[in-house]
This record gives sequence, structure tokens and C-alpha cells, in this order.
Amino acid sequence: MDQRRLILFLVFSFALVMLWDGWIKHNQPAPVAQQPVAGAAAPTDGAVPTPSASLSPGQVAVPGEQQVAAATAAARVVVETDMIRAQVSAQGGDIVRLELKNHRASGKSDDNFVLLDDGSRHQYAAQSGLIGEGLPTHKTLFELPASELRLKDGEDRVELRLQAPEQNGLRVTKVMSFHRGSYLIDVAYEIVNESGQPVSPHAYFQLTRDGVAAEQVEAFGVHTFTGPAFFTEAGKFQKVDFGDLDSGKGKVPPPATDGWVAMVQHYFVSAWLPEQGVQREYFARPIGGGMYSAGIIVPVSTIEPGATVTIGSRLYSGPQEQDKLEGIAPGLDLVVDYGWLTVIAAPLFWVLSWFHSLTGNWGWAIILVTVAIKLVFFPLSAASYKSMAKMRVLGPRLQRMKEMYGNDKAKMQQEMMNLYRTEKINPLGGCLPILVQIPVFIALYWVLLGSVEMRHAPWLGWITDLSAKDPYFILPIIMGASMLVQMKLNPTPPDPIQAKVMMAMPIIFTFMFLWFPSGLVLYWVVNNLLSIAQQWQITRMIESGKAAGKSA
Repeated sequence: MDQRRLILFLVFSFALVMLWDGWIKHNQPAPVAQQPVAGAAAPTDGAVPTPSASLSPGQVAVPGEQQVAAATAAARVVVETDMIRAQVSAQGGDIVRLELKNHRASGKSDDNFVLLDDGSRHQYAAQSGLIGEGLPTHKTLFELPASELRLKDGEDRVELRLQAPEQNGLRVTKVMSFHRGSYLIDVAYEIVNESGQPVSPHAYFQLTRDGVAAEQVEAFGVHTFTGPAFFTEAGKFQKVDFGDLDSGKGKVPPPATDGWVAMVQHYFVSAWLPEQGVQREYFARPIGGGMYSAGIIVPVSTIEPGATVTIGSRLYSGPQEQDKLEGIAPGLDLVVDYGWLTVIAAPLFWVLSWFHSLTGNWGWAIILVTVAIKLVFFPLSAASYKSMAKMRVLGPRLQRMKEMYGNDKAKMQQEMMNLYRTEKINPLGGCLPILVQIPVFIALYWVLLGSVEMRHAPWLGWITDLSAKDPYFILPIIMGASMLVQMKLNPTPPDPIQAKVMMAMPIIFTFMFLWFPSGLVLYWVVNNLLSIAQQWQITRMIESGKAAGKSA
């Protein structure tokens, strides 16, 4: 059997298996959300975290369980800006619901996307509190303002002040500042000590969530991550699986003076971002009922009698917009999950973004990136198509050779290799460009599925979401037709069974691509059209050159 054809067949088979795996996992039913077991802790009822001895040299009292209403039943106040609509619970001052006004729930819905969720699809809240005798936690009932707060024209921010019940001479106000044009929320505690004794409390900031992925996507053996993530300069970026927390194998960074904690999901992230240079301790734990908490504990400087101290942290809760995340906190852009091909996908996205800045449309940016990739691989492609064109010209001679030595495989193989040497043909030359471009193709797949910028991004006409399938399957059909044209330009395999298998590839790939992101199919279509043009030109030149040589 022709070695070149065998390897080409294996390459296509590998790609087919990978595409089938991606299609199956991408279209499998979403996992059923876990229901809290009877008597299990509710999302907002997890125990208050305790600082370690290294973070807490003094004796810090941890408040016991308080008999208060669940956050879902507690009163709420709405805070709305130009970017978000938040619901803050009286219990703990938790943000129990956060709608992103610039992102839709789905491509077919006009509803806002809900990130922090009070049970419509998930249980997911941003919580905080203080650790110390008589200090409010995420279970304490705060006093809410009488009406909702809205960012007014001409204002840059709106401030929500929540008053905690005074205990033992300690007055605490939780202050939350929401900003125009931003997903950042400043959360701070103003602590006034009128107890007559110095106090050394701690503050904690945590994200509590169920363990079910919001928009689960799996492909090529890797799935988009949902769960806690941490970053420190020493430990760099690390993710912790919910399963590892259940088994006690989950590891968090050691105490540090930098870094942040986040809850990551497909397209979106929430992260607590304490001030750099402040000592902090990280934690992550299951709290029962399929719920998990991950957060940071920060010491508060000693508050002398009559003194007032403020301690706080920023909270980012929004989309994984890569051009903005890097400027918010060091390493925050690493939450964008490109799987195992990040080294290719990250620069690929940068190039896509640059073309998008020129065109204002992600579809045209994909087309320009395809052209750029084609130019990069032009020498390899040219060598491949020259090899194919020469093989095509030699087709009749190979067929006669098969007829002459059909029963003597060794002799036929020897004569074929002599012919390749004489004609200076590399029978494997056509495989290398395909092997090189497979990682690029998979990386682009992850860019389209992992970049929130592509979510619901239109191209033109019927393509209104480049991250979703073509609703009318026009692009996959064009892609299949272009693959068929490519097959016709290639030399016919000497083995009739192999020839039939190769001709079936366009049909199989068309079926597979019916459900793939339209942006990925667009890339493949443009790549095929460029390849056809290049291959046709080279084949015409080779065949005309051979014809001229014979006539001479």
C-alpha cells in the first residue's frame, strides 16, 4: 500500500475521531444539578472560616451558629448600574443575584445573563464577614435602605451602606460601591470600636457555589473548567477541582502578601481581589449539600478604643474579557481556559483581536486570521501540493506498475521507490502540512468556545452567533463541497477501497460539522477555498510542464 496514502488516511482518521469525540461531548445533555440533601447546610449557612495560628497570633473568637432566616428568604435591596443589576440580601449583605446587562442568557433570549444566582439555575453568592466576638458575619442580618439604588446620569458610582446590629460596643457598617462602566465592586467594613478594649479581628471574603457547571463544554479530551482558582506570585495560577475538595486532596496556596481567589466557569468569573502587600490566607472547602466555598482571610490591624478602621476588598464578577482582566489584577487573565493548547490559542486570540479592531466584526477577523495562517504555512502547503500534483501526473505509470507487479508486493514497492527518486517526489510530503495544522485547528476551536468575546458574536446574514452551529447548515454544506473538490484535485489512490474511503471523507466531515461552531466552520471553509486555489494553480503548472516536456 502507498505509504503516503496510509499516513494521510491515519491523519484523517485521527481528526475524525477527535471531531466525533468533540461533537458527542459538546451535545451531550447537561448534568443534572445536585439537590441539597435534607438537613444539609444551605448555601449561605456554611460555618465562618477560622484563621490559622500563623495569621492570628492573638486569640480570635469565632461566632457560633446564629438562628437567622436563610438568605433566600431575607429581605433584599436592588442596586443597578449601566452594567449590572445586583440583589443584595439583608443576611450578611451577600450579593445573591447578579445580572450582566450586556450579556444575554442565550442567543434566543433577551433576558440578562445571571452570574451570581439565587436558585433560578444555580446557587452562587459572593459573601463576606468579620471574625471576632460580636462582629457581623455572612449570617448577620443587616439593616437595608428603604428603596433600591440606581446609578444616576452624571454619577460615576452608587454606594450601598448596610448597618449591622451593634454588639459589645462595636459598630460595623458594610459599604459596597458599584461603579459606572465596570464589573468591579468595592466591599469594605467600617469598624468603630467603642467597647473600651482593643480588638484584633479578621475579615474574610468568599465565593460560595454549587458544583454544577453553568455552560459545560467538552472536546478533544479536555473540558472547560468550573471551580475555585487561586493565584499568587509564588504559586502562580492553580485550579482546584470540586472532586478534590470532596476527597480532601484539594490544595490551596500558602499564606502570602499577594494574589486572589476566584470561582471560574465557562466565559465568566468572580474573584476577590484584596489589596497587594496585605497578608492573607487562602481556603477552599465543601460545606455540604453539593455546595463549596473558596475565599481569603485577611487580618485587620488592632483597633484601639475609640478608633475607626476600614478593611475591604474588590470583587470582580463578570465576563472573562481578556483585554480588561490583565489590567484589573496580575494573572487574572489566566482564568480564560484554552485547554492544553493555550500556548497556541493565546497568541491566536491576540491576532484575532487585532483583526477585530480593524474590522469590528469577529467573522471577518476569523477570515483574515485564516488568510494569515495560510500565508505562514504557504511553503509547506506549496511543497505538499507539488508532491500531490506530481503523484497525480504519475498516476497512469503507477497503475501500469500495479498491473505488472500486482502479485509481487516487494518488487512493486521497490519500483515505486525508484520512480519517486527519479522524479524527486517525497511520497510523505503531503502529510506534514496537515499534521502541523491540526493543533492550530484545535486551538482555534478552543478560542471560539473559550472566549466570551465570541459568545453570541454575529458575522453576517444568518450567522448571528459564531460560537453556535449554523442554524441553516449552509456553511457545513459549502465546506463539504469544498472538501469534495479538494479530493478531486488529489491523485486517486491505487487501492480502490482506500479511494472509496477518501471520497467518503467530505460526507462524514459535513455531517460532523453540522453541529460545530459556525466560526470554526467558517475557518475551515475559507482555508479549503484558499487551498483549492493554491492546489489548482500548482497542479496546472506541474501538468502543463510535463505536457510541454513530452511535446519537446
